Amino acid sequence: MSDTTSPDDRPVLELLARMTADSVESSSLDAETLVLVRVAALVAVDAAPVSYALNLKVGSLVGLDVESLRGVLTAIAPIVGTAKVAAATGNIVRALAAEVALEELEIAELEDEYEDEDDDADR
Repeated sequence: MSDTTSPDDRPVLELLARMTADSVESSSLDAETLVLVRVAALVAVDAAPVSYALNLKVGSLVGLDVESLRGVLTAIAPIVGTAKVAAATGNIVRALAAEVALEELEIAELEDEYEDEDDDADR
């Protein structure tokens, strides 16, 4: 199984995104703390990049900043080990890179649609 997703994976990803949102709404923790705890748990279980992407997306919505994320990784390193933190950092980078690539693809598709509409209007 690879770290990439196909269109067939979207229902699963959407379900996971809803579960994450429900967790944020249902927890007694404030939203930022909840996301930080979830990131710590992801590190502990060697989570895949997509798991980080889902949680960091929620994190961005609740105002999570890079310093807080670094703080969690630093705090848990003595417990989970530096190798897990290093692997998690790599997975976070992969998740963020995938998000950027998806945004660029969406922008390119929108630009193509716009150009096609322009070409049709010119005819």
